[in-house]
Parts: sequence; C-alpha cells; structure tokens
Amino acid sequence: MKVTVVGAGAVGASCAEYIAIKNFASEVVLVDIKENFAEGKAMDLMQTASLNGFDTKIVGSTNDYSKTAGSDVAVITSGIPRKPGMTREELIGINAGIVKTVSENLIKHSPNVILIIVSNPMDTMTYLTHKITGLPKNRIIGMGGALDSARFKYRLSEALGCPASDVEGMVIGGHSDKGMVPLTRLASRNSVRASEFLSEQRLAQVAADTKVGGATLTGMLGTSAWYAPGAAVSSLVQAIACDQQKMFPCSALLEGEYGLSDLTIGVPVILGKNGIERIVEIDLDENEKGLLAESAAGVKATNNLLSDMDLF
Repeated sequence: MKVTVVGAGAVGASCAEYIAIKNFASEVVLVDIKENFAEGKAMDLMQTASLNGFDTKIVGSTNDYSKTAGSDVAVITSGIPRKPGMTREELIGINAGIVKTVSENLIKHSPNVILIIVSNPMDTMTYLTHKITGLPKNRIIGMGGALDSARFKYRLSEALGCPASDVEGMVIGGHSDKGMVPLTRLASRNSVRASEFLSEQRLAQVAADTKVGGATLTGMLGTSAWYAPGAAVSSLVQAIACDQQKMFPCSALLEGEYGLSDLTIGVPVILGKNGIERIVEIDLDENEKGLLAESAAGVKATNNLLSDMDLF
C-alpha cells in the first residue's frame, strides 16, 4: 500500500505521522511545493520510526510527482489554511487552482488512485475534482464529515461526562459552520439515546459548539487545526487500505440519494478497497431533511463560484 500526501504542512504531516504509526502502509510520499520542506518533514518523521515502532517508509519530494507513481491512495491537503475570521468559502479562489493542478498530476502518475480531498472549501473542492478528472464517483472522497463527527463526539462526551469511546454520533451536510447537520436525535451512549441523559437545550448547545469547532480552534491557534484533521484522514486511508468496510460520513457525489443531485456533500458511506463502496441512506425526520436541504443549497451556491474561474 502506497499513500501520497500532497501538502507537508501541519495537516499533511500529521496525516503522514498517523498513517505511519498505524503501520498499515508500506510507503508514504510527502509532496510540497516549498524546496526541501517535504524532505525535511519526512526525515524528521523517519527518525521517530524506532521510537514509535513503525516500519512504514516516509519520503519527501519537492513538487516531483514521479515519486508518487503507483500510489493507491492520495490525500490533497494543499492550499492556504484559514486565518481567524475567515470562512472556508473565502479560500476558493486560490485553492481551486491548486487542487486542479495537484489532482491532474497525481492521476498522471497513478491512474488508479483513490483521492481524498481535505483542502477547503472541502465540499466544493471535492466537486471540482469530480469535474476536472472524470474519475468514477467511488474514487473521490471529501474528508469533512469524518472530522466534524469526531468533533461532535468530543462535545457529546464532554456533555455526558463519559469517555469518547462510549459515544456514537454523526454529522452530515456541508463542511461549513452553517452547513453542518449534527444528528443529535440519533446520538447515543452505548446504544442509549443521548437524549435520555441530556436536555434538549444541552443537546442544542452540543450541536452549536460542533458547528463552530473549526472556527473556535482557528481563533485560538491563529490557523487551522491539524491533529484531528490528520487523524480523520488517516482513519479514512486505513479503511480503504485494509478494506475495513467501515462507515464514515464523507463528502460524496450524490445522484438522487437524499433527493439531491450534482453536488458533493457529507453523507454516510461505506469505505473499503474500492473507495466508496456504497452510500448509506438513513431515515431523517422532517427537520433533519430541511437542514440538509439548506446545507445543500449553500454548497451549490459555493460551487457556482467555480463557473467564473474557467477550471473545467
């Protein structure tokens, strides 16, 4: 299993580190446009191999995509990160061109690769990747929902006063502060609905805190978070590499599912060796359906900005 991570910044390096520590890949290639940056990150990470007990080989490359040849999975994290006060949507002008170039270079050297998109605005960058590459829909995956759900479970465990391993919860919809749909109705602690333990008001606060999870950290850190995004990506890569058939909410191209078409948005999917093995349609109540429809409208509005950029 060979994995490429494009963008050796904080998110990309964290992703490479988690993949290496989990020890399921034979090689991870870090690529970055900055001279010697990916090579330095790779060397630093390799010097932890004996300490962390992994055998994965990590190599770096300064914009030389020939080193990525034969990759099974590639992760695109490249682009500018958010700064305090910025929305994910404000990054579209710069990041769209970067994602286009990167995805084309990856496919040139690895025509059978499965792509995982992290660059923001994530749903729109995933949609752009579909449009410019023409790859089968199962081979392009947006990471957002996996991260949002991890943040949701963190907030749930905090409210419940229990370990995160006790909690199940899912966030669907767009990967944006306004577009996320935390499914509080279905959240549970060891199969018992969270609503048995928490008031409606407390659950509403959990959902609100989840939706601004990224913005909260950006305000505190001065830039986008990296540990949780890196861990979320590594879990998706592992599910594909090990054919785990695990369910994650991910941004997937919809063609009628949930009554939506011609957009990528966060919904539950099964991940395995072929990428998205299938999209899972769960029963939503009328309120959840309405929130998902609003989220989809927001994603489509951002997608429409691509039409002025002459990218496809």
